[in-house]
Amino acid sequence: MRWYVLYLKPRLEKRTAELCRMNTVPHYLPLRTKTTIHQRRKVTTQIPLFPGYLFVALTPETRLTLQKTNYVLRFLEPARPWRMLRQLVQIRRALSVDPSLRPTKLLRLGHRVRVLSGPFQGIEGVVTRLASTMRVILTVEMIGQGIAVEVQRDQVEPLGSN
Repeated sequence: MRWYVLYLKPRLEKRTAELCRMNTVPHYLPLRTKTTIHQRRKVTTQIPLFPGYLFVALTPETRLTLQKTNYVLRFLEPARPWRMLRQLVQIRRALSVDPSLRPTKLLRLGHRVRVLSGPFQGIEGVVTRLASTMRVILTVEMIGQGIAVEVQRDQVEPLGSN
């Protein structure tokens, strides 16, 4: 058996996981809880942590079974499957502690970001330090000068690739 990441058609993660369960295919679909209010009622649902992705261990026969469903867009094979499994174990542990965790984009030094909330909302800059509070440099590129502001990690979003 080899571990793969299945890239699925939208909103078919749970259905594909159920198909894997029925065919005794080892799989992992990380789910998070989401609570919303509908007509003055709290509704808690389980939604995929990584929409569009399912982690599975496949043999050639089970791979063919999944291909026939027409749910799978791509079979992605990790370069280091054991590393991916270790990361999935960490995600499972974190979700067991706090099931409402949400995914986030990876931020790296030098990435351009936009501040989403707080006093600096709407400004764009470049990440120069990663910590619980990040240092983002706001520059005037024409003169090569700028200022540094400190913002929380959850207050920024990446702006595409550099």
